[in-house]
Order: sequence, then structure tokens, then C-alpha cells
Amino acid sequence: MDKFSRRKNVIIGVLCAIILIFTTVIQSDMYKRTAWGTKHVITVGAFSDSYWEVQNGYSYYILNNAIQRFEEQYPNVKVRFESGIMKEDYSEWLAEKMLSGDTPDVFFVLPDDFNGLAELGALKDLSDFTAGDSTFDDGQFYDSAYAYGQLEGVQFALPYECAPKLMFVNKSILDREDIAMPEKDWTWNDFYEICSKVTKDTDGDGEIDQFGEVGYSWRDAFTSNGVELFNQDGTQCYLAGENTKKAVTFMDRLEECSGGVNVGSRDFDKGNVAFQPMSFSEYRAYKSYPLSVKKYSGFEWECIPMPSGPNGDNISSLDTLMVAMNRNTKNAKYAWEFMKILTYDKEIQSEIFKYSEGASVLKSVTDSDEAPQELGQHIDGSGILDQQILSDAIENAAVAPRFRNYDYAVAEIDRAINEIIEGQSNIGTELIIWNRSINRKLKNSGW
Repeated sequence: MDKFSRRKNVIIGVLCAIILIFTTVIQSDMYKRTAWGTKHVITVGAFSDSYWEVQNGYSYYILNNAIQRFEEQYPNVKVRFESGIMKEDYSEWLAEKMLSGDTPDVFFVLPDDFNGLAELGALKDLSDFTAGDSTFDDGQFYDSAYAYGQLEGVQFALPYECAPKLMFVNKSILDREDIAMPEKDWTWNDFYEICSKVTKDTDGDGEIDQFGEVGYSWRDAFTSNGVELFNQDGTQCYLAGENTKKAVTFMDRLEECSGGVNVGSRDFDKGNVAFQPMSFSEYRAYKSYPLSVKKYSGFEWECIPMPSGPNGDNISSLDTLMVAMNRNTKNAKYAWEFMKILTYDKEIQSEIFKYSEGASVLKSVTDSDEAPQELGQHIDGSGILDQQILSDAIENAAVAPRFRNYDYAVAEIDRAINEIIEGQSNIGTELIIWNRSINRKLKNSGW
């Protein structure tokens, strides 16, 4: 054999060895763990504790499951996140990441931060993704939860988990006073009549010690009476409308019902108040041992929809944790796919009922046969929350228009309502005055 033939055979042998090694690596999935096998890394911004401020022992549990599911589908992509960030520090941490140019590709968005982040241009417009993805159907979400991620009609975030506001009812007080539980379609009149009847001095010491309600706010009254405070683009406020006047008048009557006593949530915890609006997440947090024993052991309680005003319905507000994409991400395709697993995957969404205190934003999950099993049953005689009440509360929840300076405008309205109720002036006249002031600021960007 001449020198050329030997060299040719050596080259062929080396090539065969390389092919054999390459084939072995591919078949064994070893390439996924090599630098040249991992082509993409997406980063996620998340906090370690529960959004609902309840210690549940499942820090990052759902997130890790979502990451595992994603990496199985996309073996060439790794998902990484920085652990140990508490919710109370999360907004500041995220802001620092943005200032340093190290914004995560995907990150959770707190409701209080959404407007500001969207206005600053930190969030990517998801319209092209939602419209161009044949596997995505926004109709799978509750409309109210999905709308939570919109600013001026643009979708900047997807909902991850939510919690509507419900009315907690102290059944023990109603039983003692021989009052039937309100129906699901109860009204302001029903609410006021019960509050008036139960507010009394029960021990004869001359001081009122049992009350009708605590925590019912002007926002609850506005929502349940069909009040639309702003137009869609936030250039006009309608504080002087007839529905608003009725809501403020009703709030004024409720204030008088308490006899001037400053009632607090602690009074409800001790079993001295008939009604308190609370988030569904609080129902989840305190429905089972040991927290239910610790907080509500002295009385039976249930949750029902909020009362309706004369021009409204039995609806309430919705609190929603969202997921958004970095506007400048270089991994938009994979960021979108990971967002879908967090928010749109039924298995991941079903884990919210197991490992969090919120509710799934997918109708098919919250309405499923498995959801009631996860909601469980109360001790001390309290019953299971009606699944239809929960689903209806989410679906029908009011979603206010989101626009620039929204938070400032609402803060001004809050100040206005408090001053009107505390004062002795004509409610209708005061609403007109405040409405003019707020509209001037909206028109001239006075905030």
C-alpha cells in the first residue's frame, strides 16, 4: 500500500470516529449540556414569596415546573432566574435591572407597577404574538383578567393568576339575629337593612360592640352601581354622574350606620362584624387548618358576591398578577413561548389552585371538576365556596380603563370622596366641583 492510500485510510478512519462520537452524543442528549448545544438563554424576573402575602411553603414551585416543561420542549434553551427576591423588594430590583440594561426577558408585573412600566416603554407590545400565533386563543382567558394587561387598548402583559373581591359573611351573627343569608343577587337595600339591624350594643354597657360592615369602600360602591369614572383614553372624568351620586350617598348612609365608631378589620376577625369585603386569596389563605383556627375560629363564615346598586350588578374588582416581555429582548420567540406555558398551559395553571392562593386565569381550569377539590372545605361548619360564584366573580369583574396618570387620578378621587363624606356639604354639588378640578388636570396633564 503506498503512502497516499495509507493517508486516505487514516483520514477515513478519523472521519468515521468523529461521526460515531457525534452520533453517540446526539443520541444520549449529552449535547444539551454542552456550550455548543445550548444556543439560547432566557432570563426571568420573579419574587420568592406569594403575591398574596401568605407564607405557603411553595416558593418558585410553579415557576420551576414551568421551566422544566419549557426546557423539555426546547432543549436548546435554558431558563434562568435570580432567586431570593422578596415581593416587597421586587419593584426596586426590577427597576435597577432596567437601569443597568440587564432587564429579564420575561418578568412578573405587579398591578401597581403595570401602568408605569408600560408608559416608560419597558414592556413589549404583544399584539403581533397574540394575533400571529395559531396555537393561542385569548378567549381561553377570563375577559376581565386578560384586559388587566392592556393599556389604552394595547396588550402589554398576559394574566398569570387572579383573585376577585367577595363579601365575607359572619353567619353566626346573622343566625343570632334571625337573619337569612343573602341571596346571590342581593342589593344595597338588603345590605343596608342587615347592617342597620345587627349594629347594636349587645352587652348593655352603653357602647355599640356589634357592627354591620367594615372595609366596604367607594370603589366597591362605584363598581356595583355601573359607575364608569373615565373614558377609555383617560381624557375625561365622570365623577358628577347620577350613578356616582347614588354610590356616594349610599356610602354616607353606611358611615352613619356605624354610629360614629371607627370599625376595623380586627373587629371582624373577633366575630363582631357581619360583613367584610375581602379578596378570594384571603378565602384561600384562611380556609383550612391552622390559619382558619387562628383567625376565624369563633364563628362560621361564608363568601357571597358583592351587593348590587340600583343601576348596577353583583360585581366587584379583580386583582391580577401579570407576566410581561422585555421590550428589548433578543429572544422574543422563546420568551413568548415561556409566557404561554406560565399563563396558557392548563397543567401549570391548575397548579395555582394547589400551590398558591389565587385562581387560574383560564376559564377551563377554574370551571373544571378538579377546582372544587382543591378549594377544599372549611372547618368549624363553614362550607365550600360555590364554584359558580368564583367563576362569575372573575368573568364579570369590572376592569377600569388603563391610561397615563390613571393612578394619580384615582388618588384624587379617593381624596374627594373622603372629604365629601366627612363634610356636611351637598353631595351633588361637591361632586361637580371635584369633577371640574380633576378634568382640568387630566386635560392639562396636571400630575
